[in-house]
Amino acid sequence: MAMSDDGAAWSEEFAALLARLGPRFGRVEPRRRAAAYLQGLLAPVERKNGWQLAAAAGDRTPDGVQEFLSRVRWDADAVRDDLRVYVGQHLGDPGAVLILDETGFLKKGAKSAGVQRQYSGTAGGSRTARSACSWPMPAAMAAP
Repeated sequence: MAMSDDGAAWSEEFAALLARLGPRFGRVEPRRRAAAYLQGLLAPVERKNGWQLAAAAGDRTPDGVQEFLSRVRWDADAVRDDLRVYVGQHLGDPGAVLILDETGFLKKGAKSAGVQRQYSGTAGGSRTARSACSWPMPAAMAAP
């Protein structure tokens, strides 16, 4: 498959994912913001903060990203469930094992969002850190 075909296939699949998630956002503008936000998270942007995600979306300031994250009403649990089904359909394998790793990034100070004293597996104990993943595993998926 040629590189341009990969890009076209990716775009089609991303559009299909957005069509699946779209009903979770009441209006067109939040749907557009969600799409831009997801594209920013998936883009090769060095840091994933409001300014960089806004720049990746073509915005001059992070105001739109911040409003989307703080004021737009949407059902985060339903979006999570939709994504879980989507990932299972596309990446699932009956013989697969799900491993969740709550990796933390060590930080100095306490002024960054999400930074607090907490257990960090990478540090081997409690340190000032920011969690990279804190997705709870449903009981039905936990090992017996």
